[in-house]
Amino acid sequence: MKKESFAGLGILLLLLGGCNDTKEGGLDPQKVTLGEAFFNDTNLSNTGNQACASCHDAAHAFSEARTATALNDFGAVSIGDDNVSLGDRNAPTAMYAAYFAAFHFDDEAGEGEGGGGLWLGGQFHDGRAADLTAQAKGPFLNPVEMQMPDLNSVVARVKANPAYVTEMTALYGADVFDDDTVAYDAVADAIAAFEKSDVFAPFDSKYDRWLKGKAELTALERKGLELFVREDKGNCAACHPHFGSDGAPALFTDGTFDNLGVPVNEAVRTNPNNPLSAVADYRDLGLGQTTGDSSLNGAFKVATLRNIAVTGPYMHNGVFKTLKAVVHFYNTRDVTDALNPETGAPWRTPEVPETINVNELGNLGLSDAEEEAIVAFLKTLTDARYESLL
Repeated sequence: MKKESFAGLGILLLLLGGCNDTKEGGLDPQKVTLGEAFFNDTNLSNTGNQACASCHDAAHAFSEARTATALNDFGAVSIGDDNVSLGDRNAPTAMYAAYFAAFHFDDEAGEGEGGGGLWLGGQFHDGRAADLTAQAKGPFLNPVEMQMPDLNSVVARVKANPAYVTEMTALYGADVFDDDTVAYDAVADAIAAFEKSDVFAPFDSKYDRWLKGKAELTALERKGLELFVREDKGNCAACHPHFGSDGAPALFTDGTFDNLGVPVNEAVRTNPNNPLSAVADYRDLGLGQTTGDSSLNGAFKVATLRNIAVTGPYMHNGVFKTLKAVVHFYNTRDVTDALNPETGAPWRTPEVPETINVNELGNLGLSDAEEEAIVAFLKTLTDARYESLL
């Protein structure tokens, strides 16, 4: 289904702001600093091996730094605080996450007169966290991530740090620790404030600089942009708009959800350190699980393409290692005898085949050279400080 662009909605909501996060019209720098400390503190995990930054490394566009060895073994997903447990999904970049609208259903969104309705926004691949604050609460208590037994345990670690106590009481009141739930909410609120800071959203990629007349795209990159936009070619912009609204920079996502027909990552799903390996006939239903609507089974959030070239592996389960494979998948998923360039084997069956998008991808008719041009353009979406990673 052709979807309308909602790229500017999250930006608008962020610019409107919230009084609890602001001081004199902007983010409270004291709260941002505290949130950064929490974000980087491994002591807030069960055995002290993991922080938010472990899977969202500032030096790697706030995604996980994956070595070649890790990529060949378990690099598609993260290893938990116990250095053993594996999740089932790929940790996405945290960059630009603050610009996603709160998770909601828009009755007027979608194709045709009057829309029909679409789910928009939220955090995590399946939108299950309404906003950044809700998202920040999840990893601490996740049994295969930071593995803390309960929120009380997290608050106890915070209370054991005198500097944290001083900052928390200054920001949230002298009674913030009277109720562990209130204190836990405050920890998450501070992390969310840090994730709303400019370090997560510089908007200074080559593409941004080109729009301002401060850089030149190569002929190949310009060709890639043309193919990215053309409805009779890549049509990538249908879900990854290359413009924002009201002059705002593009997020390169419309904030919706889609079932792309991604296959199971067998190396992850069958690994005994992944608890889901023991669940017979398990399927990751994504947005369908979040909403209870079976027509949305297998749909996952349309990811921002900003910094996409340096934040692999790709898809919600990390099943593809290269952008070339991803573009080729979009192009040839439904083409007889088409091969996965990473394996040399045919594309495998989608995990949730009954609801896949068959209108906007699967048989785009792009040549190999056209695929390479799109990849070249995608690399221009890398923020300046991460261009060395290319």
